[in-house]
Amino acid sequence: MANNEDRGHEHSHDHSHGHSHEHGEMSELSNTQLRVRSLETVLAEKGYVDSAALDAIVEAYETRIGPQNGARVVARAWADPEFRAALLEDASTAVNTMGNVSPVGSHLIAVENTAERHNMVVCTLCSCYPWEVLGLPPTWYKSAPYRSRAVLEPRAVLSEFGVSLPEETEVRVWDSTAETRYIVIPERPEGTEGWSEEQLAALVTRNSMIGTGLAQRPDEIAGDS
Repeated sequence: MANNEDRGHEHSHDHSHGHSHEHGEMSELSNTQLRVRSLETVLAEKGYVDSAALDAIVEAYETRIGPQNGARVVARAWADPEFRAALLEDASTAVNTMGNVSPVGSHLIAVENTAERHNMVVCTLCSCYPWEVLGLPPTWYKSAPYRSRAVLEPRAVLSEFGVSLPEETEVRVWDSTAETRYIVIPERPEGTEGWSEEQLAALVTRNSMIGTGLAQRPDEIAGDS
C-alpha cells in the first residue's frame, strides 16, 4: 500500500510473524538481537549449532545473496528497456529470470524513482524485507524511529540520510508486508550512457534500493564530501 506524505497513513495488512520489537537508537542492537546473540553463544557452547556454519550463512547474505543481486537487477533495468518494462510489470518473474528464485521473490514489486516521484520503503509493523535481493536489512530499517517517522515525516527522514528533493517531487512511501516486498529502482545517474551492466551495478547501493539513498557516480560522491 502506498501513502503520499500529505495524506494520513492507514495500515491494514497482517504480518503473520508475531514480532513486537522495541528499539532504541538506530545504531544500537535491539533487545531481540541481543537475545539472539546470547542464545547463539549458549547453543554453540553446548555443541547444538556450529558457529562457523552460522557465520557462513550470514556472510552469504551479506556478500553473495544481496544487495549485489538487487544491484544487478537495477543495472539490467537501466541498460535494457525491455527488462525494465518486465520488471515494473512483474518484478517476481523478471528477477527470477536472473536466477534469484526464492519464496520472497514471489512477493516482489518494483517501483521506479523519477524526477516527479521518489519512492521509499518501510515496514511499519516489524521488518519485512526482500533479503534475497537486498541482503540483510540494516539495523535502522528495523528500528521504531524509522518505522514511524518514515510515514509521518518522510522528507525529514530522507534529509537525515542526505537526500534532498525538490519541493515539487512527490514522496511516496510503500509499506512492506509479509505478503508484499518492494525494491526501488533509483534514477540512473547522468553521464553513464554506454556503461556496462557491471559498471552500472557498482553505482547502486542498498539504501538507493530502499529509497533512503541515491545512485551516484563516484565523482559525484567525492564532490559531495
